[in-house]
Amino acid sequence: MTLNAIKPAEFPWFPYEGFTFCLGLTEGDHAWTSGHTSARQDEALGKMTVNGTMTEQAEIAYAKTLAILEAAGFSADDVTRVTENVTRAGMHAYEEQAAVRRRIYGDRPTVRTVAVERLVRRNAWLEVELHATKGGGKTLVATSSEPQAGTFRPSAITEGAHGVVYLPTVVPIDENGEVVFPGDFVAQYRYILEKAGEMLESVGLTLGHAVTTFDYSTPETRDVYRKTHWVRKELLGQNKNGVFPGAGGILMSELHAPGVMVAMDVTASRHELELVNPGWSRYDTLTYAPGIKAGRMLFMSGFASLDMESQQALHDGDLGKQAEVTFGAILHLLESEGLTAADLLETTEYCVESYVGDYKAVAEVRERLLCAPWPASTGALCHSLLRPEFGLEVFPTALYPEDHPRITGATEA
Repeated sequence: MTLNAIKPAEFPWFPYEGFTFCLGLTEGDHAWTSGHTSARQDEALGKMTVNGTMTEQAEIAYAKTLAILEAAGFSADDVTRVTENVTRAGMHAYEEQAAVRRRIYGDRPTVRTVAVERLVRRNAWLEVELHATKGGGKTLVATSSEPQAGTFRPSAITEGAHGVVYLPTVVPIDENGEVVFPGDFVAQYRYILEKAGEMLESVGLTLGHAVTTFDYSTPETRDVYRKTHWVRKELLGQNKNGVFPGAGGILMSELHAPGVMVAMDVTASRHELELVNPGWSRYDTLTYAPGIKAGRMLFMSGFASLDMESQQALHDGDLGKQAEVTFGAILHLLESEGLTAADLLETTEYCVESYVGDYKAVAEVRERLLCAPWPASTGALCHSLLRPEFGLEVFPTALYPEDHPRITGATEA
């Protein structure tokens, strides 16, 4: 089977053809949507607009994403994971959008809550992205009625497409709602990984099954971020092949609650992890891998405008050229596995807020380098990135076709 773009016969919010992303993708019994806000085409103004309360925005965003799934024969009962990007301006009204989500999906899916600086549509407070599997995948741990240590809000743990296991966003908050280790970033980071490990152990896995760890921290952590290397070295990569997960680090001015210095989204897989590295020696001593094959899924670390040999940041101040290098590296890794841009399943782009005026340059690069059916894509703005010269970081995921040699075992890729 191949990836197919979802193209609803009716989509009243905006004309969706002509973008460098699709509304969503399907492959067999699985579907992935792009991130969607409440943006609608205003014919009178001739542009996309966003307005309304958090409840009103949530109603539209969830209606759009559900309409996309329904156009491909999926329903609300099939959703396995909800990712909600909530802005600093919108976090005060978080429970309003959560009420809309629960009304539509109940407490069955895994919920990930990413606190973002803002969204590309300035007035948008919420962006929603869905993963779905016919039958709803497997509920490994049901949502608790009581607060759970390490979570922002109680959430299920689910298994979706191709053995992928989703954890909710992990935060340094205990079962009483108190932030742990105030002011100690490294201690909060360790707490988060240990809690993620406990969650995975509750479903028969370990941190050695983690395929990605994407963390979000506050700007003041940049100077001490390198100290997390030793925590990761101790807790991660404990699997048959010694493969560390992919990783990315994004800086946001504020996170889920005062005192929270870091939050993390952890994804795991039931499949054996295999390192994918096209020959970049810089990863030999790092505690994250450029790519991880797990079954038919290819998970990747975040990519930015980096010279892989000298490790120098490239094109400071030029977002278009940075995008060229970033997507070039992603394509290079795909090509090393016998894949192409057509096998890209998802891209999540974090653009530094000060660069947003140049963000259209990224779309121009995507149009040149990517291709149909176009990946399901989500974009959000961040305060900054771990390397201050970077204006863009991209988290990509790809899917091996069923007849790919790496899947059939016919030959080496």
